[in-house]
Amino acid sequence: MERITKKRFDRINAVADRRGVIGAAAMDQRGSLQKAIAKAKGVEVAQVSFEEMSEFKTVVINELSQHASGVLLDTEFGLEAARHRHDAGLLLAYEKTGYDTSDNSRLPDLLPDQSVKRLLEAGADCIKILLYYDPFADPRTNDRKHAFVERVGAECAHYEAPYFLEFVSYDESGRLSALEYARKKPEIVTACTREFTKPHYNVDVLKIEVPINLAFTSGTRAFQGGEAAYSREEAKQHFLSASEAATKPFIYLSAGVSDAVFRETLELALEAEVPFCGVLCGRATWQDAIPVYGQHGRNALEEWMADRGRQNILALNEILKKAHSWQDYYAGRLEVV
Repeated sequence: MERITKKRFDRINAVADRRGVIGAAAMDQRGSLQKAIAKAKGVEVAQVSFEEMSEFKTVVINELSQHASGVLLDTEFGLEAARHRHDAGLLLAYEKTGYDTSDNSRLPDLLPDQSVKRLLEAGADCIKILLYYDPFADPRTNDRKHAFVERVGAECAHYEAPYFLEFVSYDESGRLSALEYARKKPEIVTACTREFTKPHYNVDVLKIEVPINLAFTSGTRAFQGGEAAYSREEAKQHFLSASEAATKPFIYLSAGVSDAVFRETLELALEAEVPFCGVLCGRATWQDAIPVYGQHGRNALEEWMADRGRQNILALNEILKKAHSWQDYYAGRLEVV
């Protein structure tokens, strides 16, 4: 029997819909968003102001939160957007943007002026951490990352704050080609899932990558042609193998692909009968709005979000009608105390 406190239980439900499916919109990008807006405006990154970052996030969240069960934001630029959300729960990011670039270990760090207590006081229902992870990297590097995840888990447990762990896989060696990495990705994502679903990390919901790259999957609309990493049927088996490694509810992240590719990926997961309990979808829904904002300003952004942005999230919500409740994952083994 898995035990969860009533406060933690209610806070997870705050970012889920009535069925217990998590259909959340991610808008916690910081450095990458500044760079993208700068490129769209034709200026240096330093010329993208706090006000512009906050304005972009506010417009996006004002629209998407009307159709999402929750939103993920950051405290640096996203608190104004949080105040403009509609009936949607709030996840706040606890990690610094980016990672240590002195080598390829991609070690994480926490925001120096935040704590789980402070994030809850800022209105968070749930806490999110992003971790870059290669399960086959130097064991000393991964041991430091394991300790990092454990520390945040202990802090979340103390304050009864649901812990969403997002891991993004990568190749620490930097030697694999795109095709080689696509072939290895199912093994990598499965190993990541198996590691961080262990109970001592105190993770409540895993935010995971899909275990395949649709561009290298033959028999799909997104297949780019040439040599495939796997067939459609093989990709479905990879979805199942990765999901079977999880002992916690998990949701999928969009990882920057287009909205069409992300939807097709989720359709493949449903075809494989994977019991995922939702998504935390970011750039797939709104990334095409960045040049609109950069070149034409707020009014144009509002028009784009009310039209194309709304269409994107509603199309995603149609797919999520077949997703599972996060509580279903425990199959009656969840005790609220």
